[in-house]
Amino acid sequence: MIQYTIRGGKPLRGTLTVSGAKNAAVAILPAALLAEGVCRIENVPDISDVRLLLEIIAHMGAVVRRLGPNTLEIDSTHARCTPAPEDLARKIRASYYLIGAQLGRFGQASVALPGGCNFGPRPIDQHVKGFEALGATVEVENGCVQAEAPNGLKGAHVYLDIVSVGATMNIMIAATLAHGMTVIENCAKEPHIVDLANFLNAMGAKISGAGTDVIKIRGVSHLSGGSYSIIPDQIEAGTYMAAVAAAGGNVVVQNVIPKHMDCITAKLREMGLSIAEYDDAIRVEKTRTLKASKVKTMPYPGFPTDMQPQIAVCMALSHSNTVTT
Repeated sequence: MIQYTIRGGKPLRGTLTVSGAKNAAVAILPAALLAEGVCRIENVPDISDVRLLLEIIAHMGAVVRRLGPNTLEIDSTHARCTPAPEDLARKIRASYYLIGAQLGRFGQASVALPGGCNFGPRPIDQHVKGFEALGATVEVENGCVQAEAPNGLKGAHVYLDIVSVGATMNIMIAATLAHGMTVIENCAKEPHIVDLANFLNAMGAKISGAGTDVIKIRGVSHLSGGSYSIIPDQIEAGTYMAAVAAAGGNVVVQNVIPKHMDCITAKLREMGLSIAEYDDAIRVEKTRTLKASKVKTMPYPGFPTDMQPQIAVCMALSHSNTVTT
């Protein structure tokens, strides 16, 4: 059992650098399977989900080269339509992005869902709705997705019943090589959705509207290779900022996009933190007792659900009752 020993009572001081966005990386790496060429991807976070995806991608015949701690080359020219190894796919929730990538590139997909999950605990109904609208036949049995589009995917209109980050990105991946125009409405707007669209466009895709609630994908015949750098991780940066709010101190958080942090920065300022923004960094300083605040999590650009545990700790240290929902 892993044990952490924390000796508190000291304010945090110094400078640190945020890694690449996990939620962008776990979609961009499967999307690299669409390209018949070499994709050089920088600012890739060195985390277990990334390592598992790279192992799956290599199993499918892509050549993966690590050029540095956070830089990869993926050559999917000779990738094969091989089912993702079940033992690996079940360990990572983002394995469902392989469905969109395999469908888009090969016209068929076979991917086990994490933990054998079904439409209940981790629903993928909106993903399936999008794939079927594009012309695929999809079956989910015993925790495994089998999808097929023998005549290729065709552009379609998809309206998401709920705002879903995963479905927005997965349908975008699948539609990139589809014939014709695909329009996705009621899309999620998170920064990593824009990052995925930018990555695909850098490889030759024609995607517009990412970051709004309507995304249009004009299908192309193929994607070539290219170079791309993943955006910084919004949640990692927010966690460091919340740590200063809880423990006190003065910290510079580097490699961030301040605009992406607005939803978190605004709430921490409301609670009494002093925050200065620079081109690609944020300085966070605690100079007073935290004020009470109310936090309601919402889809981007609202306060992110993944930051709720961190902000709850900060709220517990404020001078009066606070509420988070």
